[in-house]
Amino acid sequence: QVQLVESGGGLVQAGGSLRLSCAASGRTFGSYAVGWFRQAPGKEREFVAAISWNGGVTYYGDSVKGRFTISRANAKNTVYLQMNSLKPEDTAVYYCAADPGAVSYFDTKYNYWGQGTQVTVSS
Repeated sequence: QVQLVESGGGLVQAGGSLRLSCAASGRTFGSYAVGWFRQAPGKEREFVAAISWNGGVTYYGDSVKGRFTISRANAKNTVYLQMNSLKPEDTAVYYCAADPGAVSYFDTKYNYWGQGTQVTVSS
């Protein structure tokens, strides 16, 4: 069993940066793939980024490629999402998700989810 807690969200101006953290409980978190997803009001959940258990494989959604970077520190049971050059359309609740299986950009592949952290980008 893994419990996930996101942090680092907030209000930022367009062009600014934020770093989200996904802190996990559980000794086996280092063997889990982790994904970041986001959901804006009235929209479907969208894939943002994902990372394999050892960081060797990363995926990014087309809308964030070149601006966001996913990384992990297994010794700290934490996965990060560095978000640069933020745009108003990045405004959403951001969720991290984890699964012991292979890294994926499909939300249905992840069994463990955090409660989310709000990111608001003003124009």
